[in-house]
Amino acid sequence: MSYQRCSWCGDDELYCRYHDEEWGVPLHDDRRLFEFLVLEGAQAGLSWLTILRRREGYRRAFADFDPARVAAFSEGDFERLLGDTGIIRNRAKIRSAIRNAQAFLRIQKEYGSFDTWIWDFVDHKPIVNKFDSDEEIPASTALSEKISRELKARGFSFVGPTIVYAHMQATGMVNDHLRSCFRWEQLR
Repeated sequence: MSYQRCSWCGDDELYCRYHDEEWGVPLHDDRRLFEFLVLEGAQAGLSWLTILRRREGYRRAFADFDPARVAAFSEGDFERLLGDTGIIRNRAKIRSAIRNAQAFLRIQKEYGSFDTWIWDFVDHKPIVNKFDSDEEIPASTALSEKISRELKARGFSFVGPTIVYAHMQATGMVNDHLRSCFRWEQLR
């Protein structure tokens, strides 16, 4: 089968599989939404492929992204994570993941689920963009800036507008596949 995909994933097998199976697919599972918050925060200053290659290490280190378990991590857990070669061992990013889990739980308690809260920003349906080139895709938008401010006000960190926009793309809140990509039409 011959089809065209977005150029950003190149020909790396892991990257292509992520593009074809996950990126832009509307996601409504709180644990998976938390996973992408942790991974997108870990990516800051790095390539997404670097994070994808360590994803299994993150799953092991962060209790398979169970926000309740991560929120309860102790100082001993923090020290353990600093020594874990399966993840990015950045003090600020590790602290952020633990604090973000705590903030995540507060949103779940208030709204019933993080999914309900975050998807309300897009009226519970994906924004479908119609881009023809990578250069047209923004790094952030007014909406990602708004969500970033809301997350920060609720105690989250490593959630700047660019990270939030990447989270929106990854979790399907926005479809930024190029129109020439086979996934654009499938997810539209």
